[in-house]
Order: sequence, then structure tokens, then C-alpha cells
Amino acid sequence: MSGRTKNFTLLFVFLAIFVFAGTVCSQSTKSLEISEVDGRPVLFKHLPDSDDAARSAHFFRSSHDLRSAFPGQPVLELIDFAGGTEAAAAQYQSGRMLIVEFISPQASSGTDQKVREFLASRSGPPVAYRRVGNYNVFVFDAPNIDAANTLIDEVKYEKSVQWLGEDPYLLRRVERYFVTTTRDIFISTVLWIIGGIGLSVLAGIVSGFIFFRFREQQRARRETYSDAGGLTRLNLDELSEPIIQE
Repeated sequence: MSGRTKNFTLLFVFLAIFVFAGTVCSQSTKSLEISEVDGRPVLFKHLPDSDDAARSAHFFRSSHDLRSAFPGQPVLELIDFAGGTEAAAAQYQSGRMLIVEFISPQASSGTDQKVREFLASRSGPPVAYRRVGNYNVFVFDAPNIDAANTLIDEVKYEKSVQWLGEDPYLLRRVERYFVTTTRDIFISTVLWIIGGIGLSVLAGIVSGFIFFRFREQQRARRETYSDAGGLTRLNLDELSEPIIQE
């Protein structure tokens, strides 16, 4: 092999390695969902005040980049970026927000359990955390926990899943709807019956008391009388006028 051919071969190998490295690097920083309007990751749109937050927003596709951007936060070691997990962060007055989006509810739920157990067992500055849909949302360096929770309230998970074919979970949702509806109807029926019985008893007590007082007033206004026909009788009921002896 001539020297010139050898040089071209080495140059080709270096170019291939460079292109491959660039492709891997771009895949590690490029989002799976890009906005057609501005070419930025769609996850940025779900940050509170996304237009203003875009100035300080950062996008992550690897654990190394995330931990480098948030030093001293061991909870982020629980975030697994395998399978297409993405994260976006931005700075606010209430703290620095991090939204981690998982590709499945199972991955988000599993991480949510680990994060909650870790935060419950650690000591140090408080970290506001909440799961919103498939988002696991953190707020670090917040002045107070209330302000951080208010910031998390502004995060909305607005994605929906549409099946190209038959929904495999349709029967499960129908069963859940039937059970939930039946339960609600049963509970409402029992409450109506108990409420009706209680109102009936209360109305009966009030009506009986009013009728009793009315009859007592009528009886008090009546004059005493005797059914002995003018004859002397025993005044056992104390209704007859006393006999006056002259």
C-alpha cells in the first residue's frame, strides 16, 4: 500500500469517527420532540412562563449532564435516562425548576416512589417535589417550600395517547367506569334513604310536639263538666264541682 493511499485511509477513518461522535453527541442533547415553530424541545413549552424561562432553560438527555448542572443534589442520581428520558430546567425567583419526562407511566411511577423515599429519609435543605402526569418535577434552592409548591402548580401535563388500532385498555376503562358509577349510585342511594328517614323522624317529632301543645291549649280553655246527669257521683277525676253543704 502506497503512502498516499495509507494517508487517505487514515483520513477516512478519522472522518468516520468524527461523524459518529458528532451523531452520538447530538443524539444525547437533541430532544425526541422538537417544536415545528422555533425548533426547540417541546418540553420547554411546559415550563411555567416558558417564553421568559427560555432565556435560562437547559435541556438534558444524560445523567452526567444533569448532575453537572445540579451539583450537590444526590436525589438526581435516581433519575435514569435510559429509553428516551428527557429533562428541562429553568431558573425562577421561587427556585430552580427541573422537569423530568419519562416515556411511560411505569417509569415515572417507579422513580416517583424512589424519590419520595429518598427525600423522606434525607436531611438538609428542603426540595420541593411532585409527580405531574409522566413528569417528575423538582424545585431546588427555593426561598420557602410554599413558593416552590406554587411554582409546581403551574406545571401541566397536557399530552394524550392515541392508539392507531384498537385500544388494548378499553375493556379495563369500561370496567373501571362501571364499578365507579355503580359505587357512586349505591352510595348516593343509601345517603338519600338515610336522609329521608332522618327527615321523616324529625318532621314527625316536630309535628307531634306542635299538635300536643295545641291540644293542651285547647283543653286548658274548656270548662269542667260532669256526666252524672245531676246525680251525686264520686269525684275521682276531680272534674266535678265540689258539693257545698248548707
